[in-house]
Amino acid sequence: EREPGASEAAPEAAVLFAWGANSYGQLGLGHKEDVLLPQQLNDFCKPECVRRITGGGGHSAIVTDEGGLFVCGLNKDGQLGLGHTEDVLYFTACRSLLGCPVQQVACGWDFTIILTENGQVLSCGSNSFGQLGVPHGPRRCVVPQAIELLKEKVVCIAAGLRHALAATACSGCKFLLGPGAPSLPSLFCCECDFKRFFFFFFVGLENSKATCVLAGSDHSASLTDAGELYVWGSNKHGQLASLAAFLPLPQKIEAHCFQNEKVTSVWSGWTHLVAQTETGRVFTWGRADYGQLGRKLESREGWKLQSHDSSLPCSGPQKSMPSCLHCLTGAAEVSCGSEHNLAVIGGTCYSWGWNEHGMCGDGSEANIWAPKPVPSLQSSLGLLVGCGAGHSLALCQLPALPALGQHPKVTGPSPDAAESAKSQERNWKERQPETSTESLSDRSRDGGL
Repeated sequence: EREPGASEAAPEAAVLFAWGANSYGQLGLGHKEDVLLPQQLNDFCKPECVRRITGGGGHSAIVTDEGGLFVCGLNKDGQLGLGHTEDVLYFTACRSLLGCPVQQVACGWDFTIILTENGQVLSCGSNSFGQLGVPHGPRRCVVPQAIELLKEKVVCIAAGLRHALAATACSGCKFLLGPGAPSLPSLFCCECDFKRFFFFFFVGLENSKATCVLAGSDHSASLTDAGELYVWGSNKHGQLASLAAFLPLPQKIEAHCFQNEKVTSVWSGWTHLVAQTETGRVFTWGRADYGQLGRKLESREGWKLQSHDSSLPCSGPQKSMPSCLHCLTGAAEVSCGSEHNLAVIGGTCYSWGWNEHGMCGDGSEANIWAPKPVPSLQSSLGLLVGCGAGHSLALCQLPALPALGQHPKVTGPSPDAAESAKSQERNWKERQPETSTESLSDRSRDGGL
């Protein structure tokens, strides 16, 4: 029992931090100067109620447990959905969605896709390339509008540089082209080819259901409920794990590329991908010149992309082969910016990759070539992370303040992630529930930009 007159320790508080590029106020700090170290955000909602964090080229979005949407940053094309085109320096509620709870938000370069809890999809921002899913709509939209062509319930959305994707959960979906039975779910994509708007509808994916979609600058990906990862689009930087220069249709990355394990979560940057398997192992592949893969690569000498599809999807150069990054084993959270990444491992926030604007949060502007803890967040418990193209946000739980008259508890720095990879993997296996469609969808977050 507590001694008479003794004070209880103050409860731990959840706090939002932001850092990195801030030219448009996308950090929500009230100014437009880059920030090299994590800065605490002023209250705009209850931090413990934050469900999702993501960002685009110059804007940010946060979804709360109640389905509220808060946005800030670049708004030149109305991508914040606030009904105007002025930049916003503080996180502001998107009031046009009141009464319409939000499930997920995907931020493209200059547009935003919104998935509501009832499975409806809305969009706002630039429509110069048809990325809002409105074939004959205006060149921009400042208020979220429903994508009428998506009449079936949608389970996941993604936004890339100039294209968007959505996966539906319907049976008998009429947005189908090509071979396949009507009972198969569909994958929807709208993008631009020489500024001509068109739709792709991919069906079946070998009789598996798409639970998650992702988008990079010029590529797309889909994760199925069978734990299979399909990719298509540009392969300029080996991000499709293929020798083909371009894949016009979804192609599965073979299971042996992931040590014959099912993929449970995937994240995409502009030109690189990160995937986690059922045992908690994390694999990275694609472009690597900013350190975004978290590992050094061998020379590319002697490698040339083929102009046709390859039957050996993992026989290319080292960067195009998914490779296990052992220091990330058991990561609870991962998010990809355009060329940088965040992760939460054992409650510690890690960062690596492009750091020109301080998005890695170590106080410097030098690229980081291997995941390392964000120094000023080491004493806090990382809960949730999210990236924009060049900025970072994290929800952390601050350490409890000591009771009055007690000495503060001294804690050392987090152990090196590589040394604790085996114990993290054991812990991961022990806490994993049975894989389900819902868990796959919820754990796969869009952080493509």
